[in-house]
Amino acid sequence: MLALKSLILIAFLAYEASCLANLEEVFAWKELSFAWPNEETKNAAIKNGEYVPAHNLPLGLDRWKNKLFVTVPRWKSGVAASLGYVSLDEPINKTASVIPYPNWEANTLPKGDAKLEGDNHIVSVFRVAVDSCDRLWVLDTGLADILGDPKVLGSPAILIYDLNTDQLLKRYNLKHEDLKQDSFFANIIIDVDKNKCEEAFAYIPDLGGYGIVVYSLKDDDSWRFKHNYFHFDPLHGDFNVGGVNFQWTDGVFGLALGTPDQQGFRTVFFHPLASLNEFSVNSAVLRNKTLTSDPHIYYEFKLEGFKGDKSQTSASVFDQKSNTLFLTQLNKDGIACWNPKKALEPENVALFVSDKEKLIFTNDIKIDSDRNLWILSDKMPQFIYHELDGNQVNYRILKVKVDDAIAGTTCVG
Repeated sequence: MLALKSLILIAFLAYEASCLANLEEVFAWKELSFAWPNEETKNAAIKNGEYVPAHNLPLGLDRWKNKLFVTVPRWKSGVAASLGYVSLDEPINKTASVIPYPNWEANTLPKGDAKLEGDNHIVSVFRVAVDSCDRLWVLDTGLADILGDPKVLGSPAILIYDLNTDQLLKRYNLKHEDLKQDSFFANIIIDVDKNKCEEAFAYIPDLGGYGIVVYSLKDDDSWRFKHNYFHFDPLHGDFNVGGVNFQWTDGVFGLALGTPDQQGFRTVFFHPLASLNEFSVNSAVLRNKTLTSDPHIYYEFKLEGFKGDKSQTSASVFDQKSNTLFLTQLNKDGIACWNPKKALEPENVALFVSDKEKLIFTNDIKIDSDRNLWILSDKMPQFIYHELDGNQVNYRILKVKVDDAIAGTTCVG
């Protein structure tokens, strides 16, 4: 029996190693660098505190053609630009500098008591979304120096850019009734048919106010849903990541869109960050503003099931071809998958890759048009509660083909 157990362990470790070998490390930074206009501008920014290299932590990502977008929230002072991209043109420089998007001017904060002017300005972004209509959707929190001397420089807003021209198409400030006292928006998911680009919907989870805000591009209007399932689980807010123990109360956080049905509606999978459960609701509910005040819609939200112990998840993303939901696993330094054709039970959730160094705090994941799964890890707990070692690689972006990731797991079929 002991020999059999040893063989099983060896087989498991070999599988895990082979799966990790399929992960391509595309970018790796000790500290994030930026494509400054010139060295003099960079040195001046460092001298006056507008650029503190150690304070620039990449958090979100998405891909469009040869651009890999990267967000840098203004957790601390000295963030050079909150939204930018790195080039995917060959040969790729693994320590490439981030190019501000759409430009430096849009990412520059006003000095002193000066106010932000115009619509094309970006304060602090956590995540972005590229849609099938060649648009970049940006959720700007409007908050700067969150962990230091917090400043509210603007209302939470949605910005939509035309990626073919890099021009701002739309800025929409969330309405007062969309916000709660503890609202915090760190994600945005876009629901759109590429043949009906003007009928897009944005779903924005409020992790602090425990709600989901929906924005309709066609109606240029937004509304807010509330539900018990949006709240954190008080029994599962304890985290141990990268040697740091902390407790969070983050509610609804990750959203992922399933395959459209004949009417064009999708299953919207969601979860609070501090939870071990996955939930869902049909997008037909979220798209209908009149249902926000209907008490009967409570029962339209479903419990999909239990993901397993220590399965707290930040981001998630769905691959339609393989019918697979991918889920970050913060307490396990990895990524898992689940096929919704199977019951959501721990045995049907496959941790297909885990690494205690390269995948410390898998903050965001996305699937591009070539079905590459992109993964960003950034050691964020160390960044928030202690400080990062500038002599070590702290931030990584990796990728793997979706089919390679799920091969041999319970997520197939």
